[in-house]
Amino acid sequence: MVKITFPDGSVREYENGVTGLQIAESISPALARDVVSCGINGETTELNRPINSDAAIELYKFDDDQGKHTFWHTSAHLLAEALQELYPGIQFGFGPAIETGFFYDVMPPKGTAISENDFPKIEAKMKELAKNNEPVVRKEVAKADALKEFEAMGQQYKVEHISQDLEDGTITTYTQGNFTDLCKGPHLLSTGSIKAIKITSVAGAFWRGDAKREQMTRIYGVTFPKKKMLDEYLAMLEEAKKRDHRKIGKEMELFMFSERVGKGLPIWLPKGTQLRLRLQDVLRHVLKPYHYKEVITPGIGSKNLYVTSGHYAHYGKDAFQPIHTPEPEEEYMLKPMNCPHHCEVYARKPRSYKDLPLRIAEFGTVFRYEKSGELHGLTRVRTFTQDDAHIFVRPDQVKAEFESIIDIILKVFKIFGFDNYDAQISLRDPKDTDKYIGSDEIWEESENAIRQACKEKGLHTHEELGEAAFYGPKLDFMVKDAIGRKWQLGTIQVDYNLPERFKLEYTAEDNSKKTPVMIHRAPFGSLERFTAVLIEHTAGHFPLWLAPDQVAILPISENFNEYANKVKAYLDSVDVRSYIDDRNEKIGRKIRDNELKRVPYLLIVGEKEAADGLVSMRKQGGGEQAQMPMEKFAQRVNDEVKEQLKALDE
Repeated sequence: MVKITFPDGSVREYENGVTGLQIAESISPALARDVVSCGINGETTELNRPINSDAAIELYKFDDDQGKHTFWHTSAHLLAEALQELYPGIQFGFGPAIETGFFYDVMPPKGTAISENDFPKIEAKMKELAKNNEPVVRKEVAKADALKEFEAMGQQYKVEHISQDLEDGTITTYTQGNFTDLCKGPHLLSTGSIKAIKITSVAGAFWRGDAKREQMTRIYGVTFPKKKMLDEYLAMLEEAKKRDHRKIGKEMELFMFSERVGKGLPIWLPKGTQLRLRLQDVLRHVLKPYHYKEVITPGIGSKNLYVTSGHYAHYGKDAFQPIHTPEPEEEYMLKPMNCPHHCEVYARKPRSYKDLPLRIAEFGTVFRYEKSGELHGLTRVRTFTQDDAHIFVRPDQVKAEFESIIDIILKVFKIFGFDNYDAQISLRDPKDTDKYIGSDEIWEESENAIRQACKEKGLHTHEELGEAAFYGPKLDFMVKDAIGRKWQLGTIQVDYNLPERFKLEYTAEDNSKKTPVMIHRAPFGSLERFTAVLIEHTAGHFPLWLAPDQVAILPISENFNEYANKVKAYLDSVDVRSYIDDRNEKIGRKIRDNELKRVPYLLIVGEKEAADGLVSMRKQGGGEQAQMPMEKFAQRVNDEVKEQLKALDE
């Protein structure tokens, strides 16, 4: 018999060799119908894998992230099977599940191109194959046998992958119908549960991401167990197009990109700069009770700084290459991280236990080399500004400090209306410890400190293996926006390693020398990404306190430009942000154009308004309309801003 522990802590006994599906059946037939995979001791596997020892189990439905990953991983194989039938001789690269579905990189036969015109026949073939409800069969194979099998298929990319990347004893294949793929899994038990299919896009992708290698065709898709779910997803995509921060940012004149300046290098325009500065001011206000010390560090640093920190070894290939000066052996790097600089700030003078916690903050601009094909508006850029801070604490202060940072992040979310979020504890992958620095003891201590802090705050969390930073585990906050998409915003990381690498110390109460613990935190993550998410969450309809322009003043004709200027002068004097649209256009056109700019209030001024010192107010989106003295309107705006910012002082 084996003891199976469920997420609620309950334990049941089952026959040795029981499967996840059998366990689901023992609970309810409905659950057995909906479950798609299971987690055994934290590892996601197929439902038909036998369990031969005591284990903790989680049963995943499609609604769970792990369930979606399983579903879409199998769907990628179904796509490949369809392509194999439609394009004999096609070569396969990699085909993973991703957050929004799946893709497969393929090399079509010579002289063949796959375009959007081919999507309907690919979808039709996938549906045809899915109806066959083919079992997905897992097989462990020796390296020599795997090479022989895929050489016989003529799959040159798979052969290269086996020979260069895979160790004997670790190789598995999955077969459904006439299609076999090299894969770690996990997968559905069969293809029949894939009911709704949509091929979404096609793009180019270099084999292994190497620009020197051949370009393959990347085909993206998404699938669901019900057609209704697909319809809802497609409706969400249409809404997402309307909320695209790149489109809205251009319409609102917040930021721009220039090919001459360079790819992935955003330029903040005046309105966007004002918005960005207000974000910084709000965070400074939130942090004031916590006694952070703000610094400014250089945008470059000696290469040796990043060698010492370990960033060069782990991020060197993803960073801009070192800058060589006329001095022999002198090399600098564009700053990829702020933390090494802050370690040096700590190290500038002796520290005592009485000095800790020491909280060093910076709106620090960093630089990362992102591949051209991965750049995307403000969410994936080559330079961005982190709302960064590094807190140096004694080991006994870790939990309390971690809890106060959780309070800060949740306060920020409240201010901006992010009410729907998950907290993820990102841990190292115990099977791939070479990716990380530091001892097992330090990692265990760090991970437990995060768990305890979350428990103390009553924060519901889930854990993800392999998502930790190379120097320590972290707590990531995943925010759901207005249309249900997930974004990673806000992160806290516990780091026992960097202080050791920089030989940081403090004098303890007993006069001995101790090493501090370092906590990394960023409530926004980066100003660029946060702005992009905020634009898409609000569709550009920012809260009044944040809007770059709160008021557009629209004179009915040029005869009333003088009065419009008088209104603006008064609004300026009471800190209400406004501009005048004095174009020689009809008032209807002015209203439509300024609605597109998402200005919260429109003020129409004409003969009556000028004569009586009034403004005709029109709220954004065809809402409330009223006529009132300009003083009363200004008071209304300032009262509304005050009400919105109450959360800052709660």
